[in-house]
Amino acid sequence: MENQTTSYTLVLSGLSDLPSLQLPLFLVFLLVYLMTLTGNLLIVLLICTDSHLQTPMYFFLGTLACLDMSLSSVTTPRILFDLYTQNRLISIEACITQIYFFSFFISSDVFLLAVMSYDRYVAICRPLHYIQIMHWKTCVLLVLGVLSFSILYPLVHVLLSLKLNFCSLNPLQSFFCDLPQLLLVSCSDIFINVLLILILAILVGGGTFTLTFSPYIIILNTIMKMQSKAMRSKAFSTCSSHLTAVFIFYGTALFSYFHTNRKDHSSLDKVASVFYTVLTPLVNPLIYSLRNKILKISLKRAVCDLKI
Repeated sequence: MENQTTSYTLVLSGLSDLPSLQLPLFLVFLLVYLMTLTGNLLIVLLICTDSHLQTPMYFFLGTLACLDMSLSSVTTPRILFDLYTQNRLISIEACITQIYFFSFFISSDVFLLAVMSYDRYVAICRPLHYIQIMHWKTCVLLVLGVLSFSILYPLVHVLLSLKLNFCSLNPLQSFFCDLPQLLLVSCSDIFINVLLILILAILVGGGTFTLTFSPYIIILNTIMKMQSKAMRSKAFSTCSSHLTAVFIFYGTALFSYFHTNRKDHSSLDKVASVFYTVLTPLVNPLIYSLRNKILKISLKRAVCDLKI
């Protein structure tokens, strides 16, 4: 058996190897990051200061905005550092730490989108009991449950990853540390790691996917039975924003993780990863603000107050 030297440092492949693209990409990602922080922070401030927005629906939206800011902050600063310094080395400890927080915020987003589906179901299908069901205490407990489960979910993967050895000189085929790419450069037996990923993806991922989309079967049926066009339009408006965010998130994430040719690591895979890790946190506040009349009115009111 050949001797293997254990490596304590990993190399990220980055977004591009062309030196001429480093500065333009740095400026683009810096702009996107600043816009992401500004857009999501603006939504949080509006929800906290405007009494018209202090409802369960906007409470969940504000939580989503906080998670999106955090998710973007896990990946984008590292991308900016690598583009600026062209130093793609990262320690094993730092890589696994990034994987943990990235998985935490991704899973929090997924679980919260499922909770928001339930909120829309109660609001449209059981409007008379909405206040009793979606009490503030219930909303807080739902968010705490989401965060608690999200803390534990990636911890299993991280603890197993700490036992791996890394002796491959091959770079991680990504611009940030992600669990599948980390396993590919390990020289340890990763059978248990891969098996655990598949089992949890089927159980947890399949469960949240069902909880997110199944309420909309009942919601759409209820909306179609509404006699008032104004009520149907309002119901469609509140649901369409959430559904758009869900489809964008699930669509890009599923394409990135379940691409049929995973070993190829084409540029298309990186584009998909950029979208759901960097652009989705930017797009979410735009989706909810542009399609939400109450949020737009609140924003106009805040702008007018600033002018005065």
